[in-house]
Amino acid sequence: MISGIVTDRRATVVLTFPLPNRPSIDIGFVIDTGFTDEICLPPEAVSLLGFRFKYAQQVNLANNTTVLLPIHEATILWNGEERDVSVLATGRRPLIGTALLEENELVIQFTEGGLVTINEL
Repeated sequence: MISGIVTDRRATVVLTFPLPNRPSIDIGFVIDTGFTDEICLPPEAVSLLGFRFKYAQQVNLANNTTVLLPIHEATILWNGEERDVSVLATGRRPLIGTALLEENELVIQFTEGGLVTINEL
């Protein structure tokens, strides 16, 4: 089970990134059910963490514009196991999308400090 809290009306969880030859790093993410990929991180964070570039992809944004974004690969700890994920290098806020939540149950107590849980189905 992965757990987090609701802060400022945002469901948040922390993901751990095991990094080769460096200590792991924890990053707080907002769960965004309107985002259909796995995760996104600001480009500066992707660069700083040295995630491997995979390809560029056309992406349709919430304002209905289409942009070309770099996609990188990273490893996270998900339910205690390492999992490779695609990282869109965009935006100002780390987001978890629905592709990462696939085959999981998301429960959010929408009140300040409410519990957020993600359980495997």
